[in-house]
Amino acid sequence: MGASNLDDIDQHLLAALSAGARVSMATLATQVHLSRNAVRQRIERMERDGVIAGYTVVRGNASRPRVTAMVMVYRADRMRGEHVIDALRGIAEVTRCDVLSGAYDLFVTIEADSMERVGQIWEQIAALPGVADTVTSVSLSRAIDRR
Repeated sequence: MGASNLDDIDQHLLAALSAGARVSMATLATQVHLSRNAVRQRIERMERDGVIAGYTVVRGNASRPRVTAMVMVYRADRMRGEHVIDALRGIAEVTRCDVLSGAYDLFVTIEADSMERVGQIWEQIAALPGVADTVTSVSLSRAIDRR
């Protein structure tokens, strides 16, 4: 089932869960005029079908790290091995890693408590076997945040 096969009730449930994944089944049931069991079954179906991939915590400004950096990584093997990505998974401050087309292979987002920590992570990434080059930029401010 793809997103295009969702009816209005499914769309409403997705919107409500996206706004706050901790909303209770009872609240959802009241909003869509169904029983809690019917809502639970719909949500379980959307989870099974991959429409809902998971639930997450969105960090508030009080707990948000102070420094965001982006590292563009050029890999010597040009995407033939997983060892660089596997190593990045082990760095807690790496919040996102996108595989790219073009000159660079990976776009890595780091959220750290300090510039010193960003520097340590950069050194760790640059020293990984298979990393040929990096370009790092630090975010000065966030103009749009849709998370």
